[in-house]
Amino acid sequence: MGLTFVDVAMTALGKVPAAFAASFLVDTGATDSMAPASALRRSGIEPVGRSSYQLAHGGWHEYEFALVQIEFLGEVTAGRVLFGPDDVPPLLGATALESAGFVVDPVNERLTRLPAIPMY
Repeated sequence: MGLTFVDVAMTALGKVPAAFAASFLVDTGATDSMAPASALRRSGIEPVGRSSYQLAHGGWHEYEFALVQIEFLGEVTAGRVLFGPDDVPPLLGATALESAGFVVDPVNERLTRLPAIPMY
């Protein structure tokens, strides 16, 4: 089996006049983050695509998503946020958590900063 290459372009995310700020539940079982769709739209965040996700109960659901800058605990990263139902609690997914260099300390119910972000 050979190696696969793809051309990639990376650009900085633009600033929107407002931001969606809330207390997010850290969900290490979720790949991407999710927030209420109406709150995201009120904050000027608009969908750029749709993807299908498998839910914890085994079912599938399609969600709109946006690419956003994510800031927490003094770190900045970027990733997908799914446009969830309006009654969903905001969820911080594993991708954002790990890309910012944090792991969950379940005993103390807090996030712990890694000394370095693993490249493997």
